[in-house]
Amino acid sequence: MKIGIVGAGGVGGYFGARLAAAGQDVAFVARGKHLEAIGSDGLVVHSPDGDLRQPVRATDDPAQLGVVDYALVCVKTWQLPEVIESIRPLVGPDTAIVTVQNGVEAPGQVAKVYGEHAVLPGAAEVIAYVESPGVIRHLGNGKLSFGEWGNGTTSRVEALRDAFVGAGLQAAIPEDIWVALWTKFLSVVPGGGLGTATGAGYGVLRKQPATRQLLTEATAEIRDLAVARGVRLPADVVDRTLDWIDQLPADGTTSLQRDLIAGWPSELDAWTGAVVRLGRESRVPTPINTLLFELATARVLATGN
Repeated sequence: MKIGIVGAGGVGGYFGARLAAAGQDVAFVARGKHLEAIGSDGLVVHSPDGDLRQPVRATDDPAQLGVVDYALVCVKTWQLPEVIESIRPLVGPDTAIVTVQNGVEAPGQVAKVYGEHAVLPGAAEVIAYVESPGVIRHLGNGKLSFGEWGNGTTSRVEALRDAFVGAGLQAAIPEDIWVALWTKFLSVVPGGGLGTATGAGYGVLRKQPATRQLLTEATAEIRDLAVARGVRLPADVVDRTLDWIDQLPADGTTSLQRDLIAGWPSELDAWTGAVVRLGRESRVPTPINTLLFELATARVLATGN
């Protein structure tokens, strides 16, 4: 199969390097110094699962790659609008576009342009980042959950799963991909919003009675929103989410919080902003998430980030 990886950062770089090392026909769309380093020295991965230096094809022009069987879109949510248009040369009538962005809106954004039939909504679980141009540092996990828009197993979903497993990665085809996406959404958004507002890590957020209550209420709001939009979340999803948060490192923070502190573009609009926006659309009250969004927005404006 021919696989195009759009975005060679932590997620795309790690998945793509492993797939290429396993013999899949993989090519990357990248840019800048990262692209230059990949072109001259290959893609380097440092990982507890084994290091590798993998020669790969990489370009900043998708037209040079042509139509692919799978286009894994691995950019951040704020980069997605531009990328959706740029990948047209990769997309043929049978191309599957796999979205792996945090949040729940990316599949719909892509489907507006290419149709629901072209999109495989996905959720990535991998801890990896670009350590330096051409070098990916992988710290843990390596799983992609994905499925057809209307669920059900198809040959193209099974083929991609087999490719991931053959590359030593994990792949899952959930019974309901939308439940998987919203479950992940619940696991990161409340902590991201509250952590950004307070500057605290998970240890403080879950231990202090007041912040734990806010965390619980923010999670419950997102559950209610998902249910109102027809997502069949399990009845105990809030308790499960809090149990998961209780197992995280005490000094752990979300990528949203870290990006805002560093002054980088963030996914605030796709995380807490999406809860507020979709809540209004679905007429579901989201007072805690709205407050957290306004506080985070004020922090961004105050710091100029």
